[in-house]
Amino acid sequence: MAPLDVTSDSIFWRVNDLTVSYGKALALSSVSIDIRKTGVTAIIGPSGCGKSSFLCCLNRLSEMIPGCCVSGRIEIQRENILATRFDSTSLRRRVGLIFQKPNPFPMSIRRNLELPLREHGMRDSREVDSTITRCLTEVGLWSEVKDRLDAPALSLSGGQQQRLCIARALVLKPDALLMDEPCSALDPVSTAVVESLIQSLSKNYTIVMVTHNLRQARRLGSDVAFFWMRDGAGMLIEAGSSDQIFNSPRHELTQRYVLGQVA
Repeated sequence: MAPLDVTSDSIFWRVNDLTVSYGKALALSSVSIDIRKTGVTAIIGPSGCGKSSFLCCLNRLSEMIPGCCVSGRIEIQRENILATRFDSTSLRRRVGLIFQKPNPFPMSIRRNLELPLREHGMRDSREVDSTITRCLTEVGLWSEVKDRLDAPALSLSGGQQQRLCIARALVLKPDALLMDEPCSALDPVSTAVVESLIQSLSKNYTIVMVTHNLRQARRLGSDVAFFWMRDGAGMLIEAGSSDQIFNSPRHELTQRYVLGQVA
């Protein structure tokens, strides 16, 4: 099943029959979806329906969770990233992950960005400095922190910390970003700033974002995928453009959910 109306050359991820379990507990059952290049695909649905499990599979972070078993196919450019021969390290460089709560390293602002660059082989100090400047500028932080790059990252506000974490993902020049409720721990002002950043980044990056906020999904999502729990397992009920999901959903359950009639 390919619920989104996209051509093959515009697809970043092609997910087919993805099933995830933790021990004997089934978390996701037979999810199939195409995720287009650039733009934001917003993943919505109630708690416990497998949204975060789905997200973790897209860069194989799932394999680091004890007892997690994943089957099916997830293709990037026709290569199955779930195959054992596929290099998970290069995949995670290509697909960055932003968590719900900002998680800067307990070190300076500069070192937060310098560390991944050094670990991935960048040795030229001028190149490191220019990359740090570029990424802090891209997330709108440069003017706010340029005179205190050696200050602790944890001294930043929550919204600034989240933008720093996004910049840390961007230093490795990813193609895509996964975001797991990136604004849920932020105040309304910081949320507006991060939402504006996500909109800007979506012009050049493929973004998949889990959110419980339907207004946020509608504001930011170019596409929306609705997950639900059925028979104890998470399932994809419907996926489509944001306009289609919110204004003319095909499935009755989707219609009830976006109208706030089910929880």
